[in-house]
Amino acid sequence: MKKIVLGSTSPFRREILEKLHIPFQCDKPNIDETPLPNETALALVERLAIKKAQAVASKHSNALIIGSDQVALCDDQILGKPHTVENAVKQLMGFSGKCVTFFTGLCVYDNDTQRIESTVEPFHVHFKELHKQDIERYVNAEMPLNCAGSFKSEGLGICLFEKLEGDDPNSLIGLPLIKLVKLLEKHDFNVLREIESA
Repeated sequence: MKKIVLGSTSPFRREILEKLHIPFQCDKPNIDETPLPNETALALVERLAIKKAQAVASKHSNALIIGSDQVALCDDQILGKPHTVENAVKQLMGFSGKCVTFFTGLCVYDNDTQRIESTVEPFHVHFKELHKQDIERYVNAEMPLNCAGSFKSEGLGICLFEKLEGDDPNSLIGLPLIKLVKLLEKHDFNVLREIESA
């Protein structure tokens, strides 16, 4: 049986992957996440998801390695993690009354065969008209400084939204499980059968 490795130390991605009831390890990929010149959001997240999986491959044998990356796109601008309170407030002010699309790149990499299966999952967040004081209250309460888009949809961030549109709410948190199950199946790893045989 192939072991599963999550090429991420994100507690959010780890928590999502635990929903599948399969044993896995986490490993930190150290890669340069700088966008290439004229690189689209879709191309960026797919490339980085693949790079993250490949970055930890040499440390594991007989493994399927999961890589994932996410960016937000608003008004044709790629937005990453805010890192500071000021940037988070500024990002959310810019989202007021708008639809922001989140692209999550996902890759499953077989380190024995070097076979790559990858995809990009979109998810649309429609924001309410937001007041600066409410945004500041939200940012100070939840400190979403390491989250693309400056919010946690699984927490208090839900107060900022008008509606959510997408195939899999897990993709907004950073790991689209519906697509992940399909990519694993392409590598002959069936989650339900693996649970039964564990």
